[in-house]
Amino acid sequence: MLTTLYLVRHAHTIYTPDERNRTLSEKGYSDAKIVQKLLATEQVDSYISSPYRRAWETIVSDASTAILDERLRERQIAADPVDDFQEAMDRLWSYEEYQFPGGESNKAARKRGLDALQDILTAYPGKRVAIGTHGNLMVLTMGHYDNQFDYAFWKQLPMPAIWKLTFDGQQYIQAEPLSIQK
Repeated sequence: MLTTLYLVRHAHTIYTPDERNRTLSEKGYSDAKIVQKLLATEQVDSYISSPYRRAWETIVSDASTAILDERLRERQIAADPVDDFQEAMDRLWSYEEYQFPGGESNKAARKRGLDALQDILTAYPGKRVAIGTHGNLMVLTMGHYDNQFDYAFWKQLPMPAIWKLTFDGQQYIQAEPLSIQK
């Protein structure tokens, strides 16, 4: 029985340090409408999202229509803001188990994302499930199934982005991008 997971990287945001409540930008809201229409044409059965507002706002217009799963949140880079984001990403992606103080390694974030996906696959066999998440966690998790999803891939991943993953039970079959027509 084939199950389809639509992993959705959130749309563009207005930056604030409030990770949980950061909202989409004007462009982000416009793109989110396109994402939501596309997911409707894909006949998605269920919507599951990171509890971060920008993630659920990209796949649904109202959080009450999605299941919020803490495991789908973005990875914690460090307890405090890093001085150089790009340098921090280079280090994290170069050393699988490295973590900044109060942060999460690639290995730990990937495990959290995989645990969420495996539970979703178990709970929704044969269904089409949209998953609102974040770029880092999305690529780390997808990289478990296919090594094309790596740091270089993450660096060029747009906001928003949708990848359609097909599984037979827990067995990964393929991934393909869905074009977001703007």
